[in-house]
Amino acid sequence: MNIRIATREDWPAVHRFYSTIMAEGRTYPFPEQQSLDEAEPWWMERPPGRTVVAVRDGEIVGSAKMGPNRPGRGSHIGTASFLVDPAHQGRGVGRALGEYVIDWSRAEGFRGIQFNAVVEVNAPAVHLWTSLGFDIVGTVPEAFDHPEHGLVGLHLMYRRL
Repeated sequence: MNIRIATREDWPAVHRFYSTIMAEGRTYPFPEQQSLDEAEPWWMERPPGRTVVAVRDGEIVGSAKMGPNRPGRGSHIGTASFLVDPAHQGRGVGRALGEYVIDWSRAEGFRGIQFNAVVEVNAPAVHLWTSLGFDIVGTVPEAFDHPEHGLVGLHLMYRRL
């Protein structure tokens, strides 16, 4: 698998699984049913951020976006979001993207990485991030309306770099 900086030409392939994941409503509070053009600014970061794609056998199988969590005096802490094509989940794509983000964030001089909203019932994500050294530093109760579980918490997760 190769992870590389996403180009504008990659966006339609990413949008295919972006729209599927948003429609499922299990992991992100992003708007559903966004057109290709409406969704692009929600995922394709501009500098100082970055969006990457994971490519396996010529197919885009995942993507991550990363950058400063806050402006100004909070810009020393990074953040990131991740998408793995549902057809390719459980094959190491998320882990590879997570490791890429950690390495990139360290190289860019961030002091830590903060995930603002990890859905507490998303066990694969919580397991992955804890295995990569993130701690749950707090949970906002009932902050996410999950389609099966109803109102569930959102974890704030942090990893010092």
